[in-house]
Amino acid sequence: MNIQFSGTMHLWKQILLGALPSALPSALGQNVIDLSGDGWTVSSSALNISVPGHVPSHAHLDLFAAGVIDDPYHGLNDFNLRWIANNNWTYTSKPIQGLSNDAKASWLVFNGLDTFTTIEFCGQQIATTDNQFRQYTFDISDALNNCKQSPTVSLNFGSCPNIANAIAADPNSQKWPPGIQGVFELPNREYIRKEQSDFGWDWGPAFSPVGPWQKVYLVQSESETSAYVLNTGFDIYRKGQINHIAPDQSQPWVVNASIDFVGSLPERPSMDIEIKNINSGEILKSGALDNVTVVGQAITGQTMVDAEAPRLWWPTGMGNQSLYNVTVTIRNNEQDIASVTKRTGFRTIFLDRSNITEEQISRGIAPGANWHFEVNGREFYAKGSNIIPPDAFWPRVTEAKMKRLFDAVVAGNQNMLRVWSSSIYLPDFMYDLADERGVLLWSEFQFSDALYPTDQPFLDNVAAEVVYNVRRVNHHPSLALWAGGNEIESLELPTAKKKAPGSYEFLVGDYEHLFITLILPLVYENSRSISYMPSSTNNGFLKVDLSAPVPMVERYDNGTDQEGYYYGDTDYYNYDSSVAFDFEGYPVGRFANEFGYHSMPSLQTWRQAVDEEDLYFNSSTIVLRNHHYPSNGPDTHNFKNASMGMAEMTLAVERYYPIPNKDDSIANFSAWCHATQLFQADMYKSEIQFYRRGSGMPERQLGSLYWQLEDIWQAPTWAGIEYDGRWKVLHYTARDIYQPIIVSPFWNSSTGDLSVYVTSDLWETAHGNVSFKWTDLSGKPISSNAGTPDTESFSVGALNTTCIYDTNIAKISLPNVKNAVLIIELTAQGHLPNQENGSLATFTHRNYFTPSYPKDLELKDPELQLSHDSESNTFTVEAQSAVSLYTWLDYPAGVVGYFEDNSFTLAAGEKRTLRFVVQKDETGGRWVDDVTVRSLWDQTTS
Repeated sequence: MNIQFSGTMHLWKQILLGALPSALPSALGQNVIDLSGDGWTVSSSALNISVPGHVPSHAHLDLFAAGVIDDPYHGLNDFNLRWIANNNWTYTSKPIQGLSNDAKASWLVFNGLDTFTTIEFCGQQIATTDNQFRQYTFDISDALNNCKQSPTVSLNFGSCPNIANAIAADPNSQKWPPGIQGVFELPNREYIRKEQSDFGWDWGPAFSPVGPWQKVYLVQSESETSAYVLNTGFDIYRKGQINHIAPDQSQPWVVNASIDFVGSLPERPSMDIEIKNINSGEILKSGALDNVTVVGQAITGQTMVDAEAPRLWWPTGMGNQSLYNVTVTIRNNEQDIASVTKRTGFRTIFLDRSNITEEQISRGIAPGANWHFEVNGREFYAKGSNIIPPDAFWPRVTEAKMKRLFDAVVAGNQNMLRVWSSSIYLPDFMYDLADERGVLLWSEFQFSDALYPTDQPFLDNVAAEVVYNVRRVNHHPSLALWAGGNEIESLELPTAKKKAPGSYEFLVGDYEHLFITLILPLVYENSRSISYMPSSTNNGFLKVDLSAPVPMVERYDNGTDQEGYYYGDTDYYNYDSSVAFDFEGYPVGRFANEFGYHSMPSLQTWRQAVDEEDLYFNSSTIVLRNHHYPSNGPDTHNFKNASMGMAEMTLAVERYYPIPNKDDSIANFSAWCHATQLFQADMYKSEIQFYRRGSGMPERQLGSLYWQLEDIWQAPTWAGIEYDGRWKVLHYTARDIYQPIIVSPFWNSSTGDLSVYVTSDLWETAHGNVSFKWTDLSGKPISSNAGTPDTESFSVGALNTTCIYDTNIAKISLPNVKNAVLIIELTAQGHLPNQENGSLATFTHRNYFTPSYPKDLELKDPELQLSHDSESNTFTVEAQSAVSLYTWLDYPAGVVGYFEDNSFTLAAGEKRTLRFVVQKDETGGRWVDDVTVRSLWDQTTS
């Protein structure tokens, strides 16, 4: 083994130099020129290519716009366009207009460069940088004064794969034992501070794009004392609050306002604040900030707000999303120097990883440690998923598209998203959308499935990245957590222990040096309001001592093997579909932060990227667009590993569902795609029901976030929402099973045991009834209801579960288990959290159970009939002659939206009337004529 330390992050400068950026609002005495937009040129001297460019952008996007390449997402362009990532690209601006003749100083300000950049201004080299995620400003005063020509900006971007490989090849670079680092397609990503999934992942491509991916500004100061706001660090917390300890809800609020700036301030500046409710216009607080200090290029002050004065911000389903505009102004006597407004909210959010108390044990909670979130002092059940990059090219991630996505999150009854690491730090507009909709964002630093260098230049680079992003997003009430990285403690370190036991302690020390000794204090210094944990999946901590060299002592495996003790959150994948519905094999823990199985996208989505002749299940294009399993290297013909992933989906369908056998090849392909989605949805439903039931079990399980929310492109993935926003079966199923009160059957197919539970995530006891109705698949009632009671009443406690029926299939009087279905319907009354009128709400939920898997059922044709009412803009579907399982309403390409319900069960003779929520329509309304309906019966019919 060879582990060495040196300034390896600067080696790339010998290959090609690089740079990065940031910027925000202007102030008095400033001339701000937005250099974003058209008027740039993108060129490669090595390839003799020069095309019009745009900022923000990536080279791939500008080459596509110029017609040099096809759509990067088309066919196998993930492989065919590797030449772009393997070359350097230069962005050159047009001559800059509007420069001030009275400027005292001038700066270039960038909001994001991806990734290795050499910056020139007016032909003079200004700077180099090497981090996609950092904020930079560069003083160009001398270069501007010495400029003898029309001033332009030139950004020379280096090839990230080539630079990463060169760093890895340097004998002075840090090395790790073989077999530890997670390689998905392109290697050596751990050496560079770029979106890690740009190097490939098992659900996405490896384009490794370069370019100015955020806006560019030129800022000039026209007075001796002026400040341009670069970033803010607004922190709202309860007095005495510290990140790892539950806050005292009776304490007043502290509002700490810090501003990072470029320029110069007077000797004794002051700061004023105004906090205004955005809905009522009510002024919550105004006046001067106290304790104003200036340290370096940051000015900070604070004020107090009475404990009960603000309207609290709550996650969706738990109360209102009350928001305030906070305006902070830097002043010199009566003169305003700079001002910035941020929208925020008053809330506490806390990740409780403390030890289980005796009082909890007396309530039936198993010993060990907590692992759950509390908002405003109330524990709650976190329901949601993991969000990945919505596109391989962030410049084309629009606010409109993300608005549709977050609306789908709320419509899907989700209150939390885990912002997975190895993406980017989400832009503010996405946090804004989450603030408005009440979606909590568990956020992570950009490290995943790898061990990372710990040489000092790398650590310094990371420190600047962490401080910038913690401060930038801290004012958002949707921010729920900072985690150091993904699966490092639960996957990478155990892999190292197994494959390099002699180096394990050293590698643990490296891990702690980066994620605990470095990052934890930076989070604590810049935010009192947000909890931090070093890795996404872990067993909590043993102690916290902020004065110690390693301030948080992680539990790792300490005590976790004690029978009946539970710690931490779980990360679970099992691609053996034969045990997919064996809930006794699911992990038992306090929280489930990752779990899932992949499926195919719909035919409509495939057609966005794949030619018609390639639309069959095992075509080369379809197979190679499946990156599960990844090639573990830059192999562009990964048939062996990709076929393994295709086989997993095929076997899952064959084990549980009718096998599609349609005469038309395209129709058969579509049916296969749909069948993989049925399996995926049913598996997630099984797990989510199990995890939610855990809220009332000894493990006191209080969260389930499945993998994953949405797609980065058109391919087989774990997503519940396809690339253009179309819902898979999964998102509809998760929406149903994430309702506040649900009824769930649990069947052990090996023993025949059947239990039915009611689970609630309300904060008060709910009461209601559950009805049971057995029929055969033609809809005929089974005699004496098969010995099952017609109804059962129940009371279910706050964040709890209760078993309302327990039997064995052998004890039920079923003439034929292949021709039987149990319809289970719940009606309950309870109080929604924080409702001012305090009235009871009515909750309903329907579930079903068949004592045989779908492929073995003696299905009957339900003779589905579909109609559309243009006046009410609703669709009605009727099962005219038999039970309709997995009733699926489908819509054509050209429209994005969702039905109020889908993939549901209809009893024989039952009608359902549903509305379609239109999010985007490019058909002029004509899409309604092409809505179709099908059921499980239709999967095999020609």
